[in-house]
Amino acid sequence: MDEAVTAQHAQPPPAGGPAIPDGDDAVARRTARRRTSLGHILGRWGLVVAVGLALLAFGLASPDTFLTADNMRSVLLQSSAPMILAVGLTILLVLGDFDLSIGSMLGLGGASAVALMALHHVPWQLALAAGLGLAVIVGLLNGVIVAYFGASSFVTTLAMGTVLVGVEFAFTDQKTIYEGVADTYLTLGQSAPFWGINVQVWIAAGVAILVWLLLEHTEIGRFFHAIGGNPDAAYFSGIAVRRWRVLGFVLVAVAAAVAGILVTAQAGSSAPQAGITYLLPAYAAAFLGSTSLRPGQFNVPGTVIATVFLQIIQTGLQMLQLSTAYINVVQGAILIVAMLLSRLGQDRA
Repeated sequence: MDEAVTAQHAQPPPAGGPAIPDGDDAVARRTARRRTSLGHILGRWGLVVAVGLALLAFGLASPDTFLTADNMRSVLLQSSAPMILAVGLTILLVLGDFDLSIGSMLGLGGASAVALMALHHVPWQLALAAGLGLAVIVGLLNGVIVAYFGASSFVTTLAMGTVLVGVEFAFTDQKTIYEGVADTYLTLGQSAPFWGINVQVWIAAGVAILVWLLLEHTEIGRFFHAIGGNPDAAYFSGIAVRRWRVLGFVLVAVAAAVAGILVTAQAGSSAPQAGITYLLPAYAAAFLGSTSLRPGQFNVPGTVIATVFLQIIQTGLQMLQLSTAYINVVQGAILIVAMLLSRLGQDRA
């Protein structure tokens, strides 16, 4: 009788090893579930955790200044233009394409509007429309060359970026323009209509919501994801692959121009090649965002969180009065650690 009971509570012995009691097997299963759960949490929410840790660390380092309402509003403001650019870039990355001209387009979009107002006395509405119109033209050129002629998006947009810098210099004569900007234009970057939060923050939030709705809740968004996943399969399923790729280039160029207009409206001036510094942070935010919430996929919420995270790091380091050299080193190191943390979570999930 005892032998029968023992046989019921023992598993068949694995090859070359002893029988594993049910109790040990249950513990192993619980441990595996805990590891899977931890991996899922890190993979999905690692970036959110990193944001919380950064806020805590800088809050403890600068308790009287960092976590104040004014500083948090400043973080959101400084995140606005980079967020618009990175969210627009997310559309193109979903399609599987790249655009290295977006920094130059940001500079040209703002500089052209300011130059038309200040140097040629064009009404601010027409100047703003001209900046956006240039973006549409640039996006169409990039898209047609890449999608219809089969050119490399890296090479094409890198060359286009050089062209746009030349066009910007032609508009501004390589000078900083700070006089003759319409007051109404300045309100696009300097007013705070609700709760003391700058209008740029609301515009950035609106752009992010619109792009999220486009990518996640429309047929166009499904086409974009299908093209990015497998363009050949998308083509044979009846999707107009080249047409939608062109639209992606147009949308990211328009987003860059909007960001440039807001940058110049906030500063009340235009400086030569001001948009170049926005290129790498936009890609960093988009790729870092793809490691969170929906690991392995470019997504708007992840891009938004990543943009704010990078700005928190920059603001916190500046408040600690570190030199620019150390700030660059620390920013890069933190970005690598955050990506490794999210990658670790993906591997365990």
